[in-house]
Amino acid sequence: MGGNVVPCNIVRLGRVEYLKGLKLQHRLAAEVIEGHSPGWITFLEHPHTYTIGRKGSTKDLHLTGSQLDEIGARVYYAKRGGYVTYHGPGQLVGYMMLNLQCWGSNVRWFIGALEASLIDALSTFDIEAETVEGQPGVWKGEEKLAAIGLHISQGVTTHGFALNVNPNPDYFSHIVSCGLPDARTTSVSRLLERRVLVRDVIDPVIAALTNHLELDVTELSPKAMWTSISSTNRGP
Repeated sequence: MGGNVVPCNIVRLGRVEYLKGLKLQHRLAAEVIEGHSPGWITFLEHPHTYTIGRKGSTKDLHLTGSQLDEIGARVYYAKRGGYVTYHGPGQLVGYMMLNLQCWGSNVRWFIGALEASLIDALSTFDIEAETVEGQPGVWKGEEKLAAIGLHISQGVTTHGFALNVNPNPDYFSHIVSCGLPDARTTSVSRLLERRVLVRDVIDPVIAALTNHLELDVTELSPKAMWTSISSTNRGP
């Protein structure tokens, strides 16, 4: 946007249980709101999890409690926008705890910047992805590659995006994705017809986010992250 660069800490967390990841989001967002930290972006994977956004309902999840137990999945309600979404191994989740006032911009602009970033990152794998009007996220033809859902509190974002790298496609068959009964999903690995790992995608995503959001990135280890936020006397 031609303004000053925005400081942002980035952390690669590996696999994190959903509720622990949610608690961390709230903790980091509070750091930003209270002025103790610049923005944060965390990259992680979740165990098999279904989340129901503000527009979603349980009717979009076609599994009973016992069936969820059989496939090792959990269900949680989320304050983000959107419908029912699957998270699991092989999917890169990026949680964004950023102050929108840094860009003087609204949520629509921010979502567009996230979409453009993911499209650019995918182009490094020779995947020509695109957006669909009225459907936040990134698509390849009629198949969805990445979901985006945000929550805004006091001008600071939480939640973010989920990019399908090499997840088990069977888990998507149990939901009405994006609230669209005919919506299909795909992945980087499926499109390239070879196995791509989540760790292979993170660096291109960081580079694209740095460009589109004009970030000044500092990468921290998980230990350094906890040290940073513990210094504000809240404790890990």
